[in-house]
Amino acid sequence: MSDIGPREKEVFYRNEKYSVRDDGSVYRHERKGKRPRPNDCKWTFGKESKSHPYLSISGQRVHRIVATAFHGNPPESDYVVDHIDTNCRNNRPENLRWVTRLENSLNNPATRKKIEYLCGSIEAFLDSPSMLNDRTNDRSFSWMRTVTKEEAQNCKKRMTIWANSNIPESKYQGMSRDRRDFNKRVYKPLSKFDVGFGREPGLDISKTLWCATYMFISNKFFLCPEKFKKDRLEEYFQNIRPGELFSETQKVEDYPDYYYSMEVVKSEIRREKNSIIVLCKRSNNTFMNVGIELYEKNNWFIHNNLGVYSCEDEARGAFTSLIKIETSEFSNLSFKNQMNL
Repeated sequence: MSDIGPREKEVFYRNEKYSVRDDGSVYRHERKGKRPRPNDCKWTFGKESKSHPYLSISGQRVHRIVATAFHGNPPESDYVVDHIDTNCRNNRPENLRWVTRLENSLNNPATRKKIEYLCGSIEAFLDSPSMLNDRTNDRSFSWMRTVTKEEAQNCKKRMTIWANSNIPESKYQGMSRDRRDFNKRVYKPLSKFDVGFGREPGLDISKTLWCATYMFISNKFFLCPEKFKKDRLEEYFQNIRPGELFSETQKVEDYPDYYYSMEVVKSEIRREKNSIIVLCKRSNNTFMNVGIELYEKNNWFIHNNLGVYSCEDEARGAFTSLIKIETSEFSNLSFKNQMNL
């Protein structure tokens, strides 16, 4: 829940009036001139069921009420609500969208991967959709629950990573060892160990999905795509255009000098070296060259500080030279530059 309080909307759904908050809770109003019912006039996230993962109020699915309030009525009567992070009890509006049943199966990467894992292929599922019910052995919904905004973001990141990996669902979720471990981890912030990095000091993940840093204090990268179609390096590079906001550091009240943002001046992709070099202008009127390595073991981008300069001409000269170096030299330069700060 944010500091300014939840957003609230009113909606009529199946002849009932509801107030709906952006944390996924609903309030059913009493009917005029009639006796209040047990579920009237109180805020609720809905009641859990042992037979399905959805939350309900008096038989009505809460996610459809929330989706109607914040996204409008479905385009057609046969549309369903897609839970983007696959947590069917996370009914925050940003986690919901109206889709056709086929889109729900094919367009959500996490849902698609679950179908492939359980049915063998999407084609097999489309030939016989009922096989999904027959092959779903895990009927535990214990990990699904209402969540805070931060927990929702953490869960979405974890499910997005799994959906874009080659890791089987059972292994990723910890089901083959201890399901309770997954229940605890799914809503926690990611660590570098979760995504396949080792213990190397100075290497850590940023607040942006798919972006890591080595000896580099920027923690948000605005141009990295969250979803990729095929060529990850090319798709990231296409977003790095002159004048775009590239990254920023975290604002800390006690250390205002450590905050800065960076804007793209120019960039160069090095496909044969699996990397990108970016020249940026910082908000403190200095310049930095950034080396981006696509780490093949986990498909994350490692950002390195390749040098800070007081004038643009010097930074451009260094940029030209850096284009020729091996990607393996990025980490050495970043380490030296951090030590010289």
